[in-house]
Amino acid sequence: MFDKNPKSYTDLLGKTNRIVEGTTIHGDIVSPADFRLDGHLVGNFQSKGKIVIGPAGSIKGDISCKNADIEGRFEGKIQVVEILNIKSKASIHGEVICGKLSVEPGAEFSATCVMKSNVKTPITNDVQERPEEKN
Repeated sequence: MFDKNPKSYTDLLGKTNRIVEGTTIHGDIVSPADFRLDGHLVGNFQSKGKIVIGPAGSIKGDISCKNADIEGRFEGKIQVVEILNIKSKASIHGEVICGKLSVEPGAEFSATCVMKSNVKTPITNDVQERPEEKN
């Protein structure tokens, strides 16, 4: 009589993945949901949601996501569409491209930084060549 679709288990609990402290992953992670990393990732991370790197967490590789909170260590290139929050105990080394940036006092921030409004797609290194003008 009533055609209700039962909610999936992940809808009931929320859609946040978690890697706990003491875990090390070598490889790439692609996730449509939010992610919390308290372990270590050596590889690239891509998400349509938010990543949180906890105080014991670290990533050595590239990140592409919608939002990010970093409290641990990060080394590589990070592209955040909206807001990147860097907490006071964080250590960031590499390249940062984000919509908005928040850095707490005490954070170690040694990176090139480009802030762009509405970063919609990850930036590639492709450069369009312009035809040379002839006199």
